[in-house]
Amino acid sequence: MFYSPWYLLLLGVVPLLAWRLFAPRRRSSVPFSSLRVAQQMTPTLRQRLTWLPGALTLAAMIFMILGVARPREGREQAIAQSEGIAIEMVVDRSGSMRAMDFRIDGEPVDRLTAIKKVAGEFVEGDESQELAGRLSDLVGLITFAGYADSETPPTLDHSFLTAQLNHASIVGQRREDGTAIGDAISLAVEKLNALDDQHDSKIQSKVIILLTDGENNAGQLEPIQAAELAATMGIKVYTIGVGTKGKAPVPVTDPFGRSTMQWMDVNIDEATLTEVANVTGGKYFRATDTDSLTQIYSEIDQLEKTEVEAQHFVDYRELAVQSYSGAYSFPPLLMIAFVLLGLRLLLQQTWLREMTA
Repeated sequence: MFYSPWYLLLLGVVPLLAWRLFAPRRRSSVPFSSLRVAQQMTPTLRQRLTWLPGALTLAAMIFMILGVARPREGREQAIAQSEGIAIEMVVDRSGSMRAMDFRIDGEPVDRLTAIKKVAGEFVEGDESQELAGRLSDLVGLITFAGYADSETPPTLDHSFLTAQLNHASIVGQRREDGTAIGDAISLAVEKLNALDDQHDSKIQSKVIILLTDGENNAGQLEPIQAAELAATMGIKVYTIGVGTKGKAPVPVTDPFGRSTMQWMDVNIDEATLTEVANVTGGKYFRATDTDSLTQIYSEIDQLEKTEVEAQHFVDYRELAVQSYSGAYSFPPLLMIAFVLLGLRLLLQQTWLREMTA
């Protein structure tokens, strides 16, 4: 691509210059009786290369004209500026999450396993593009049972976050079991609120996505109180009740060490979860299977869009004065022209110098 392509018309002068340099010249002669002996003599290498200074001059002229036309290599670049969203995923890992009422690829799995799969796709995206991923957003992870733990603070390192999510496990000891929904929301609010002092970039909104299959029966803070705290801080809470309605199969171990399935009642405090969402301007969802859980995350993905402003610009490399690096590397065109002219002068003043009387 040339910035001033009209200068390429000067290439039309090159054939005229070539004719001027290489056309036979009329010279004075001395009469000889016979030229047979001279014609039988073998020309020397110097005589064979008498055309070289003229050729170097033509090549230098061509490179100069190309340089004046300013060939350029453009590289388009983009800078994305985003007003991101900070998201805290709050995941229940209480004993009731063992219920095997979800399926992945046709195989029954417990609720926590299904959440790991869909929540991971929400953060990093899935192959079907139904969930695009939250590439520009800070995402953190809190798990809870009888008490709440911050597994990962809000981060852009989503691979680390999903790894921590996959390491989460259902509580195995009765003293750790329970469902401290209020404490989990409160901890999420604390982590999101701390971002204002840690990041210079503007955070458009702060969101909590709470997944639980039970009702608040542990912790120090009630869910509605935690929701009011979140609303005061401008944090929106989306709540998801996980599990089938009515009864769900739960694996239990009998006194003989055998694992069996027992149907147990599902008790999800939907009224409280709905109130928590309403107080903060969020929304309550009910996920009864893996597909509905994916659809819920997809809807949240659409509700909480990140605004990304991309600025495109082109960075040009002036090949007349800058080298080109591609499949092959070439020096600047004007440097090639000057080298050719210098070589022409050197040869013409030394080895190919013409002797005049």
